[in-house]
Amino acid sequence: MRKTIAVLALSLLATHVMAAVSPEEAAKLGTTLTPVGAEKAGNADGSIPAWTGGIPKNAGAVDSKGFLADPFASEKPLFVITAATVDKYKGKLSDGQVAMFKRYPETYKIPVYPTHRTVNLPPEIYESIKRSALNVKPINDGNGLEGFTGNRYYAFPIPKNGVEVLWNHITRYHGGNLRRIITQATPQTNGSYTPIRFEEEVAVPQLIPDMDPAKAANVLTFFKQSVTAPARLAGNVLLVHETLDQVKEPRLAWIYNAGQRRVRRAPQVAYDGPGTASDGLRTSDNFDMFSGAPDRYDWKLVGKKEMYIPYNSYKLDQPTLKYDDIIKAGHINQDLTRYELHRVWEVVGTVKPSERHIYAKRHMYIDEDSWQVALVDHYDGRGQLWRVAEGHAQFYYDHQTPAYTVETLYDIIAGRYIALGMKNEEKSSFMFGFAAKAADYTPAALRAEGVR
Repeated sequence: MRKTIAVLALSLLATHVMAAVSPEEAAKLGTTLTPVGAEKAGNADGSIPAWTGGIPKNAGAVDSKGFLADPFASEKPLFVITAATVDKYKGKLSDGQVAMFKRYPETYKIPVYPTHRTVNLPPEIYESIKRSALNVKPINDGNGLEGFTGNRYYAFPIPKNGVEVLWNHITRYHGGNLRRIITQATPQTNGSYTPIRFEEEVAVPQLIPDMDPAKAANVLTFFKQSVTAPARLAGNVLLVHETLDQVKEPRLAWIYNAGQRRVRRAPQVAYDGPGTASDGLRTSDNFDMFSGAPDRYDWKLVGKKEMYIPYNSYKLDQPTLKYDDIIKAGHINQDLTRYELHRVWEVVGTVKPSERHIYAKRHMYIDEDSWQVALVDHYDGRGQLWRVAEGHAQFYYDHQTPAYTVETLYDIIAGRYIALGMKNEEKSSFMFGFAAKAADYTPAALRAEGVR
């Protein structure tokens, strides 16, 4: 009898741990919490203001190419952190940011501006977030999602552990179907680089009218990436079906190689497989600051803290800039960056004893208002800090969508870095809401995409 009671108690405990939040907790969304789950109130000294609904869709002008005017262009930094003053501020910096000052004491700086909580999302996304709070449950040790139906956004707006915080980044709103033309640079230590140009699409199954629901039941997004420059790489195309439960069904990826004129499965496009044309400076799961399956790590939720993170990076995205204005030796041009004080979720991922990854530990900081990863410190198997990532974010107020302007990943040992996402010299900014067709995201479609 005692054994039966013990088994029942464990069963009830497991059910409680795996359950979605209660209606009472979900009711906090939009009241004491913002509709996405951030603290609505400001901080004690007012340096982080209360969230009052974000900035309006007409917060600034939009040019003919879709580039946004900086609504804070007239502001000056409150102060600029340098190698000489970093010790004063290191309580609000990551270890990686502090290490950047030591690696580049003469040039690295962090200009800190007034904080603006700009993020707000469309009403239908808020509705889906509340639905997620009431219905989504983790499965397979947190590596998959159950009850994530309809518009799939922000799986755990009131998270209880580290992997749930990470899932909010993975399942965040990207503005629906998205097209973009971007440039990547992997500078040498002297700052010289060859631009790599990509044309990319992200499409969600719910917004593809002819998509077979059964085929997309475990698909979160479809991703397609074509390399268009330089000539030696042009014509290569990558297709990824990003699955919800990658333990049950691993990420599906195919590559069309223009030189071989063949479509091949690409299992290496996952975890610590090399990133596209990255010169070995990033892994596949470094893309989007973190992407793919979380199953190789134990994710510890440390809590929340206030930090200086890249934010409202409109200056860095201006179409008047050339890539040469941005890419410099050692790091991007920090005079073009903007940092603000924001609350972040602090999560530490440690590789499980039974798994392997070139990053033994990932120390992550995730913005509470957008659920975007803002900073990541990556450690090697010896416990040494290796790579430092910064996600320079901006809010596309005309489409109510948070996104990255540039993602940087600094190898502080080698003295090199990768910058991904620049579009200043391209013919257009992001293109939201394009009409996607199911046939465009099949392996058979890759050959037509890659003809050069």
